[in-house]
Amino acid sequence: MKYYIIAGEASGDLHASNLMKALKLKDPAADFRFWGGELMEAQGGVLVKHYRELAFMGFIEVILNLRTILKNIKLCKQDIESYQPDALIFIDYPGFNMRIAKWAKLKGIPTHYYISPQLWAWKENRIKDIKRDVDAMYVILPFEKDFYERKHNFPVHFVGHPLIDALSNRPLINPKEFRRDLGLDARPIIALLPGSRKQEIKVMLSVMLSVVIDFSQYQFVIAGAPNQDEAFYRRFIKQENVHLLLNKTYDLLSVSFAALVTSGTATLETALFKVPEVVCYKGSRISYEIAKRVIKLKYISLVNLILDREAVTELIQNEFNTKRLSQELSRILNHKHREQLFSEYYELEQKLGGKGASAKTAELIIAQLKKDPE
Repeated sequence: MKYYIIAGEASGDLHASNLMKALKLKDPAADFRFWGGELMEAQGGVLVKHYRELAFMGFIEVILNLRTILKNIKLCKQDIESYQPDALIFIDYPGFNMRIAKWAKLKGIPTHYYISPQLWAWKENRIKDIKRDVDAMYVILPFEKDFYERKHNFPVHFVGHPLIDALSNRPLINPKEFRRDLGLDARPIIALLPGSRKQEIKVMLSVMLSVVIDFSQYQFVIAGAPNQDEAFYRRFIKQENVHLLLNKTYDLLSVSFAALVTSGTATLETALFKVPEVVCYKGSRISYEIAKRVIKLKYISLVNLILDREAVTELIQNEFNTKRLSQELSRILNHKHREQLFSEYYELEQKLGGKGASAKTAELIIAQLKKDPE
């Protein structure tokens, strides 16, 4: 069968690549065409456009790049129509994907959504579009099933979180060799995860690096995103005791003692590695003021959202400054607080539902495609 997959971010590239791997196991003749990144490309098929050309963060940034976005939407529609897939699979990235879903439904192309748009956070009125344009929805957070089925009477499949598989299937590293190769000594490592987009890295990394001088008994390592080059990060590093590691975030988290993490999927990844963290976020003032008025959440990190309490500290906007970051970093380095966090992380993992998200989703997609037309 022919599968057209659209992922617009680094995390989507990861989860889509694992889904592709699972689809190939169940459908050896699977043929792929996709928007994504290197991980998807490694699974075979044709990469139409890389996600680095699609990632625009914040309300203002989207408006400024609207012409490019509309051009990409047009290209995507033309490419799908030419390919004539058996299934069109969306991986999160709702601003783009929901536009394609509306068009595809009218064309009679089966639509599958893996990793739901965060309607529970904002734009809940999109539920009418989901009901109209999406044939099957596969959700990865436990509270999403209740949101869709109980609140909106729309049946969905809870498949568990794909990060469980991604982390359990990764190759193990030798910590001594890791330190040696990166030029690190025996001091504990504090990981800095400033995000994956240039806009957010510029804002987040300078503040994260400002606390380095106060923690000389530790060494700091920046987790470089796969879509950014070394030179971009080097311009921000002016302190001693700071190292850069490109495209090996999981290796870094596996040996880290603590982490400063930009809000997003990385907050959950860090928790699943059992690394105490401080969650950080700062956007442009206008984007933040708009977001405050439209987002209906108590928390910004997936860790706290899933647990429905503040298990990890969140420093947002003006709270994300050198003084507060230093205070909270000191706190998560304290033994007593770390023990409490480990307990929270254990509960979090239980709620996520165990292994097999990609395999379950692949099986459900293929089963749906094999059904006789009504």
